[in-house]
Amino acid sequence: MGYLKEQIKKIDRKIAEAKKLLSDSSLAALAEEEIKKLEEEKRVLQSSIEQRGSSANTELDTHNVIVEIRAAAGGAEAGLFASDLYRMYTRFAERQSWRTEQLSINEGGIGNIKEAIFRISGPGVYGKLKYESGVHRVQRVPATESSGRIHTSTATVAVLPEIEDKEFHLNPDDVKLETFRASGHGGQNVQKVESAVRLTHIPTGIVASCQSERSQFQNKEQALSILRARVFEQEQAQKKESIDSTRKLQLGTGDRSEKIRTYNFPQDRITDHRIGKSWHHIEGILDGDLEPIIKDLETFAGEDADKRNSQNLPN
Repeated sequence: MGYLKEQIKKIDRKIAEAKKLLSDSSLAALAEEEIKKLEEEKRVLQSSIEQRGSSANTELDTHNVIVEIRAAAGGAEAGLFASDLYRMYTRFAERQSWRTEQLSINEGGIGNIKEAIFRISGPGVYGKLKYESGVHRVQRVPATESSGRIHTSTATVAVLPEIEDKEFHLNPDDVKLETFRASGHGGQNVQKVESAVRLTHIPTGIVASCQSERSQFQNKEQALSILRARVFEQEQAQKKESIDSTRKLQLGTGDRSEKIRTYNFPQDRITDHRIGKSWHHIEGILDGDLEPIIKDLETFAGEDADKRNSQNLPN
């Protein structure tokens, strides 16, 4: 945001020059009008600085999101870590007065999560959470580890902007619908009717399913929302390939295969590898105190965008 701050400095100099003319009765009225105009320009620039939270402050930043968390390497410990991340984001949403809605969850034993998909709704959600996509790694001694050996486990996070049909339309002829009976933990039947829905986008092979609602119609709407977000994400990634092949974003691509952060419990330290910065008090952060990390990511992204703008590089 350096160039915006430089613009403000120029305006301040102009305001100072205009104030010198206030003592001249013949120019005072014009000077007051000029000062009022300059102060309004300054206010707009300052507001822009406050609102900028990423390298691409696009319309998507105002969207709600669909968050997908999956346990990866590490067995049961990875599932417990996925559960920790799920709680972290829902707690952060509570602190922001956002609304969370569980869309799909696949739980294992001892409180772990194999996969959780949920919606977060509120003002500016995607702008705040878009840099959370990627591989999150945890280093700690599992509760089941008797020898005190530190284990390393991972979970993947994908933050997708929720896209309305009018913004990105899926041709109904391209979507295959399948229904099945919803089942709960352990595989027991929850319902005797086929209320669960699985949707497949035929051109891409992308699949989305939902069984959290009691009616087939509701599950279809939820699954369609997830499918639309996933197809949109893939299309956006393909559009960026030509740019990403010529340069590497310092803040990362947001790809779910990219290791972005390590949670080191023995050292009470969280490190974001994209910006090379660490924070302490893991327990507080996992309890939803994500604001310091998000602010630092936003600052870094904004500075990176300013650098690219000054060099006329593509975003």
